[in-house]
Amino acid sequence: MRSVRARAALGATLVVAVALTAAGLAVLLVLRGNLTDRAGLEAEVAAREVAGQLALGATYAELELGDEETHPVQVTDEEGRVVAVSKDLEAVSGTGTAEVDPVPSAPVPSPGDDDDDDDDDASTPPRGEVSSDQPDFANGTATVDGETADYRFASVELTTDEDVTLTVHAGAPLAAEQEAVDTVRNSMLTGLPLMLLVVAGVTWLVTRRALRPVEGIRRELAAITASEDLGRRVPEPDSRDEIARLARTTNETLTVLEASVDRQRRFVADASHELRSPIASLRTQLEVGEAHPELLDVPGAVADTVRLQGLAADLLLLARLDAGERPGRAAVDLGALVREEVSQRAADRIPPEVSVADLGPLEVAGSRGQLARVLGNLLDNAERHAERAVAVSVRADRGDVLVEVTDDGAGVPEAERDRIFERFVRLDDARSRDEGGAGLGLAIARDVVSRHGGTLAVGTASAGGARFTLRLPSAGREPAADGG
Repeated sequence: MRSVRARAALGATLVVAVALTAAGLAVLLVLRGNLTDRAGLEAEVAAREVAGQLALGATYAELELGDEETHPVQVTDEEGRVVAVSKDLEAVSGTGTAEVDPVPSAPVPSPGDDDDDDDDDASTPPRGEVSSDQPDFANGTATVDGETADYRFASVELTTDEDVTLTVHAGAPLAAEQEAVDTVRNSMLTGLPLMLLVVAGVTWLVTRRALRPVEGIRRELAAITASEDLGRRVPEPDSRDEIARLARTTNETLTVLEASVDRQRRFVADASHELRSPIASLRTQLEVGEAHPELLDVPGAVADTVRLQGLAADLLLLARLDAGERPGRAAVDLGALVREEVSQRAADRIPPEVSVADLGPLEVAGSRGQLARVLGNLLDNAERHAERAVAVSVRADRGDVLVEVTDDGAGVPEAERDRIFERFVRLDDARSRDEGGAGLGLAIARDVVSRHGGTLAVGTASAGGARFTLRLPSAGREPAADGG
C-alpha cells in the first residue's frame, strides 16, 4: 500500500463497491415493493369479487371462489369464525385465523324468502354493501392440496342484506415476486465482483499512465542529486494538467537554485580574492617592518587593516541578508537620518548639500542602522565619482518617501545600470582598490532596500552625473511586496 496506484485502485474499488451495494439494495427494495403491491392489488380484486357476490345475496354454497391455488379465499364472520373457504385449502396464515373448516351455519338467505314483505318490496330485493375503505394487507402462507406457498392477503369487509358483517380474505401468490428478486439479487452478486475487478484494473492502469511522468521527474531529480549538476532539468509532459505544472515549477526551482549556487560560488571566489589583497599587503608591510623597522609603513598598514575590517563587515552583512534576516519595524525619520549622516562626514572631499522637504516627519518603518548603512554607501559612491558637487534630497511622493543622491561625475552608462548593483562589480577598473572599494556598497544598499519593501534605481542627474533614487513606503502604509 506504499504505492499511490495501489491506494487509488483500492479507494476507487471501495467507493464503487459501496455505491453499487447501496444501489443494488435500493433496486431490490423497490422491485420487491412494486411486486408486492401488484400482488396485493390482485388479492384485493379477488377479495372484492367474492365480497360483491355475498353483498348481492349469494349463499356460501353458491360462491364462485375461483382457482384456490391462484387466489385462496377465506370468509369469516364478526366473531372470526370461518364460514366459507376455497376448495382444497388445507392451512392458512396471515388472515388472523388458522381455521379452514367452515362452522355449521345456515346459508345466507336468498332474496324474497321473507313472506311478510310487501309485493313492492319483493320486486326490489334488499342488497348488502361492500366497504369502500382501503383493505388490510398481510403476508402469509397457504397450503393448497398439500403444497405450501407464500401469499399476499387482502381483507375486505362487507355487510349482507341481513346486516351481517363478513370479512373476505383473498390471497395472491408471491412466487413471481420472490423469483424476480432472487434473479436480480443473484445477477448482482455475480456481476459485482466482476465490476469491482474491472474498476480496480482500469483505475490501476489509468493511475499508472497518469503517474508515469512523475516517476520520470523523480528519476531525473535523483540523478541531479547524485551528480550535483544543477544545469539538468526534469522532463516536462505535453499535457496541461497538474503534473505538467509540477514539472515546470520544479524546473523553475532548479533554475533559481542554480543561479543561487552560482552566485554563492562567485561570491566566495570574489570574497577570497578581495580578502587576499589587503591581507597580503598587510603581511608584506609587517614582514618588512620586522626586518627593517625604519621602513615600516604604519599609515599604510592601518589603512589596509581598516579596509580589511570594512570588507569583513560588508561580507558579514551580506551573509545575514542572504540568510533571510528581516529588518525591524521601528519608525525612522529619513529626513533626520540624512541630516545626521551628513553631519558625520566632515572629512569628505566634497561636502554634500542637503535638502529636506519641510512637510513634517518623513517616516518609514525599518531598521535605523541598516538604512543608515544604505545612505552611507550612496554618499560614499557619490563622493568617489563626483567632481565638484554632491547633493541629497528627501521628500514625500505619492505615499512614499523619496531620497535622491546626485553627483556631477561621469554618470553610469545605461547598459550598466543594473549590473552595478551586483556584488564585486566596479565599472572603473583603472581606480585603485583603495579608491574604488570592493564593489559591495551598492549591492548591500539594494538588498537592504528590497527587504524594506522599497526600490533603489540609478538614472541621470541634471548635472550629467548619476542620480540614485531610493523609494521606501511611508510608515503609515504597508509595503507592496516583501523583497526578502
